[in-house]
Amino acid sequence: MRPKVFVVQPIPQIALDVLRQAAEVSVYPYMDRQITVDELVANARRTDWLFVLHETTVTAEVINANPKLKGIGCMAKREFHVDVEAATARKLPIIIEDMGPNSSVIPPTGDLTIAMLLSLAYRLVEADRYTRCGGFRQEQTMALMGVGCQDKIVGLIGMGKLARYMAPRLRAFDMRVLYTKPTRLAPEEERPLGIEWVGNLDELLKRSDFVCVCCNYQPSTRKLIGKRELDLMKPEAYLINTGRGRIVDELEMIRALQQKRIAGAALDVFWNEPYWNEPSPEGEPWVPEELCNLDNVILAPHNGGATWTVRGNKAAGVARGMVAMMRGERPPNLLNPQIYD
Repeated sequence: MRPKVFVVQPIPQIALDVLRQAAEVSVYPYMDRQITVDELVANARRTDWLFVLHETTVTAEVINANPKLKGIGCMAKREFHVDVEAATARKLPIIIEDMGPNSSVIPPTGDLTIAMLLSLAYRLVEADRYTRCGGFRQEQTMALMGVGCQDKIVGLIGMGKLARYMAPRLRAFDMRVLYTKPTRLAPEEERPLGIEWVGNLDELLKRSDFVCVCCNYQPSTRKLIGKRELDLMKPEAYLINTGRGRIVDELEMIRALQQKRIAGAALDVFWNEPYWNEPSPEGEPWVPEELCNLDNVILAPHNGGATWTVRGNKAAGVARGMVAMMRGERPPNLLNPQIYD
């Protein structure tokens, strides 16, 4: 009899095809909300395997709901909100992403960041609304003049993989690229990227027309951008955050946007969403109504990496690991290999 797999929300077809090679698959059909713990418990009781996403809460109650549960596939690089201790105690395998070719979120996240920058520079979202609402009356209207890109300064906070990916692409738009990080890159690294180091964040904020948050989220970068930092930015400058929402003090950013102390923002991440070591204060992610009501803001639902190729490969990697275990093999992407001890 083929094992049963329950998937907590729709995932790319390529992954479902892999799972269906070895199992019967049912999918929770909703994309407008996360599955609740109670719903997950109910489905765990009638399945052999769970396929969850990195923000899915998998408690000990879920894990122990069915003595016949065989394992969990988690579309994540680490356990996130799975109770690993409870799973390991039952010797349940947790299979995570197999970071194979074309699975990196860096290129699509970098491209999304640049797309947001271009949209702000040319007021593309506002122009779309303006035209749809019948505002188009003359060809050379001054109603939607943008700052453009040529000769503008982009300040990158951090110079990791994301910023290094973005820098040469920004240079292709004839933009100057500044960066700040605690340790400066060697000249031979800076030169091909066409970037200029500034010694502190304050200088970068003062000089930049576009400020992009590209650093990692950690205790030292929590609320790295607060009221003081926002006040250092030019009134005509834009803030773009595709890193992590809690790097920016969201309430202070909203005030700065409302008061036009900065020109606008583009956000793919928000304060009220869960991180692997910090749950969302209120469970499901949510965006403040004040942000939704602002015309000078572009909002996206943490969509960096949301391409068919990247998410398809990630989901398919988890599915392949699950199928390998169903067939008695040991997959390489096993989070808790100590179950074999």
